[in-house]
Amino acid sequence: MARGRPRKEFDKKAFTDLVGLGCSQEEICWYFRDENGKVANVDTLSRWCKRTFGSNFKEYYAKNGGMALKIKLRRNQFKLSEKSAAMAIFLGKNYLGQRDSIEQTNSEALEKLDAILKAARDNADNGSELEYITEDDIQQETERVHPEGE
Repeated sequence: MARGRPRKEFDKKAFTDLVGLGCSQEEICWYFRDENGKVANVDTLSRWCKRTFGSNFKEYYAKNGGMALKIKLRRNQFKLSEKSAAMAIFLGKNYLGQRDSIEQTNSEALEKLDAILKAARDNADNGSELEYITEDDIQQETERVHPEGE
């Protein structure tokens, strides 16, 4: 009875570590090349994975590979955030819902602007000349609303 070639075996720990690093099937096959430098076959690796873990490479990777990589990446990002303000800001925005927003409203200034626009429209409708505001008027109003440059 012909038995064929012996089954190819791979180092289980090395395989799971490589999957955890996010390596592709081709990269893992390259890692498991033989003594002559011949890269392992992707189908052979997938069959070994099926025998060893009960699922082919694609299924195993979907269950285990992405999650381990995300955990490592997240851990590294949090470590980096201790030294990098940019990373801390990024994580704050993504995990804590923080955002960059500067919302300042000055209702008094907006009411004054609305009054000026209404007067301009009324004057335009009446055919009268518009009253122009000078830069001095704007500066005085700015100083009144924001004393001492606040």
